[in-house]
Amino acid sequence: MSSSSMKTLIDLAENDINQQTQRLQRLNADKVGADNQLAALKQYREDYSNRLLQSSQAGVSMANYHNFYRFIGTLDQAITQQNSLIEQLNVKIQEQQQHWFAAKQRLNAYQTLQERRDYEQAQHLLRQEQRTNDELSAAMHYRLHHTN
Repeated sequence: MSSSSMKTLIDLAENDINQQTQRLQRLNADKVGADNQLAALKQYREDYSNRLLQSSQAGVSMANYHNFYRFIGTLDQAITQQNSLIEQLNVKIQEQQQHWFAAKQRLNAYQTLQERRDYEQAQHLLRQEQRTNDELSAAMHYRLHHTN
């Protein structure tokens, strides 16, 4: 494989890992948002439950009590849905982490191959240079000893 082909593979792998990283960052941001929304829903439910308790102690009509209770049920459903969304996001994050890890391994493999190729080329050049130096030394030695 040519050096430019390997460079192309490395560039593609780097682009892939950048895309995988961006996806992972988006999913993590979505999860943070979902966690914040869940916390807000739980806080709202707690506040509303406290209002129901205060209203009950002060005396509330049956219709108002029923409305409070029904609204708290709606909040409970929203909390359940939000928990479900968070679980789905957790699964997606784990999957995306695996994609990112695979892309990183692929990039590392290409970089290792390139480093190995570069090292082998450098060693080849060193051997060539050493051979040339040896030939020049031998030629100089021959001239010095056979021209007299």
